[in-house]
Amino acid sequence: MNLIQQAEQFVTRLLQEQLPSTFLYHNFNHTVGVVKAVTSIAKYQQISDEDTEKLLLAAWFHDTGYIKGVQNHEVASVAILESFLEQQAGKEVLFKAVSGLIMATVFNAKPANNLEQIIRDADYFHFANEHYLTLCEFLREEWKNTCDKTFTDLEWAKENLIMLTQRHVFYTPFALTFWQPIKEKNIARIEKRIKKMINTVDPIVSDSKKTEKSERGIDTMFRVTLNNHTRLSEIADSKANILLSVNAIIISIALSTLIPKLDSPNNAHLVIPTLVLIVFSVVSIIFAILSTRPKVTTGTFSQFDVQERKVNLLFFGNFYKMPYQEYEDAVNEMMKDREYLYNAMIKDLYNLGLVLERKYRLLRITYNIFMVGIIVSVLMFIIAFKNSGI
Repeated sequence: MNLIQQAEQFVTRLLQEQLPSTFLYHNFNHTVGVVKAVTSIAKYQQISDEDTEKLLLAAWFHDTGYIKGVQNHEVASVAILESFLEQQAGKEVLFKAVSGLIMATVFNAKPANNLEQIIRDADYFHFANEHYLTLCEFLREEWKNTCDKTFTDLEWAKENLIMLTQRHVFYTPFALTFWQPIKEKNIARIEKRIKKMINTVDPIVSDSKKTEKSERGIDTMFRVTLNNHTRLSEIADSKANILLSVNAIIISIALSTLIPKLDSPNNAHLVIPTLVLIVFSVVSIIFAILSTRPKVTTGTFSQFDVQERKVNLLFFGNFYKMPYQEYEDAVNEMMKDREYLYNAMIKDLYNLGLVLERKYRLLRITYNIFMVGIIVSVLMFIIAFKNSGI
């Protein structure tokens, strides 16, 4: 396993286990996005393997400091990087270069070289996302939860416009070529939204504000709950992968070390304990696989299902075989009906809960089997050695 793969495993486990759920934007998904952006820019600009490694390390670690809080999180990220590199023999020499790249992501920092330009552009890759207006809502809610900053819809739109037009620039040829045009489209969308807000006159302002506040609270509830469900699912999958790896190692050792020696009459007493150990490991692997095995649905629905509100259009398993136009029409129909939309989101959360219950139930059984198997196997090995006179 190379250094980048080790960094990926380290950061994935760190963010899944220690990052508070209030970080709706600066989370594992954002980190993965920055890593992909760095990879794309480095490949396009033919960056050397050595420098690409530094950039990828910086990308993986640049937001890990959020586990310590918002303030000076870049400094905390550098400290976490240093601790990680100290455990990697001969890699301490990377610390100065990679820490410099992490500090280049500080908001007001000016990139001093090509690598710093790359990491800064990658950190703001979402400005060139077609769904930027949706993504930035996660940041808005995160600021509310972590920094006690609140914005009205108009204030938030103006804040984003200032950010994209006055405070941010892309530096690299890759970003200027591929991302800048999309960023310009997002600027136009924001300007259009601001104009619409200013020109809209609501005759019942107080009721409108109450409704907006209520709608926002509901949206926040769904967003936070869905994020928590997703994190719990990731944790369950991570635990299942750990059990799969451990039991695979046990079986490999048994097959390569113990089994070949069982042909000898002197080792006949080890046959049953070895078989017991392998059986328990195989059963643990089976249950671990069952806990992570996805369930595939039909992926189709009819127009009647939409009209009768019988299909959840937010779950991919219900539409992945559908033609795009039919799905678009169905979603537009759903968005016209507030009750249908919220009921679909409720159903989505409920089904996720059922999946989580199954995962954790099977995971608990797997851990129990593994624990009992280890205890029984050790006891049988002790009894076998005792009866053999060794």
